[in-house]
Amino acid sequence: MNKEKLIDKACALSRPYAVTDGASFKLKKVDPSDTGPFSDEDKPKAREALAEGIELLAELQDTLYAHDRWSVLLIFQAMDAAGKDGAIKHVMSGVNPQGCQVASFKVPSSEELDHDFLWRCQRHLPERGRIGIFNRSYYEDVLVVKVHPELLDKQKLPDAVRGKGIWDTRYKDIRHFEQYLANNGTIVRKFFLHVSRDEQKKRFLERIEDPAKNWKFSAGDIAERAHWKSYMDAYEDMIQATATKTSPWYVVPADNKWFTRIVVAAAVIDALSSLKLAYPTVTRAQKDALHAARAALEAE
Repeated sequence: MNKEKLIDKACALSRPYAVTDGASFKLKKVDPSDTGPFSDEDKPKAREALAEGIELLAELQDTLYAHDRWSVLLIFQAMDAAGKDGAIKHVMSGVNPQGCQVASFKVPSSEELDHDFLWRCQRHLPERGRIGIFNRSYYEDVLVVKVHPELLDKQKLPDAVRGKGIWDTRYKDIRHFEQYLANNGTIVRKFFLHVSRDEQKKRFLERIEDPAKNWKFSAGDIAERAHWKSYMDAYEDMIQATATKTSPWYVVPADNKWFTRIVVAAAVIDALSSLKLAYPTVTRAQKDALHAARAALEAE
């Protein structure tokens, strides 16, 4: 299949899951077990589509790197065991490591807590020509912190800015920050991997029963699971407040990992192809220099 047709297929597959205006978004309308145009019998075809997508993604990333004008920031958010690490690993498997920067954000350090909530992520923004990946991000501060508001105490905020409107203020700050990035040539794409509660339970049990996966499990995962409803409300509020045309959310069904990876790859292809990238044009002077270099080498 030629490049243009692959791009068209990627756009058609990913765009139904894009939220560019969150005003009417409802999380309950997204089925975590959805597999789009694929059925279980189509898994081999889906894996083939993913392999084609990864190959195309590698080509687009190479052009992004050579072009050296734009950068791309991919943000991944999800409940535990939704498959963020696996999606990042598989989708970016064909990308040149030199053109990719990955940052994972866990519990903030004391230094990070002494700064504004965007600070620790700003330090890891991708350079021009590169794809930056955030495994969790500043969105934790309107998710985990919103579900556990006592965590605000650790952020040592002045009382004057800790009123009821703090979440709306943070949503506004995030929208402005992402627009600022877009204004400076950073394309932002955000992914919420939407796993069901039943599927999360299944994956937790697999981690407990399989010795090779024991290290992935934490007792804290069960504690957070008890707040499932609060997290779903927080995710819905977050998407409603921060989904825009310039930095959309992709709410990706995550009960079937093979489908999740296809949609993520398709969305990244869509984003990169929209930039109309091309390799730098060689000037006449550069061509003359190349001819001179070739002549010198052949004369040795």
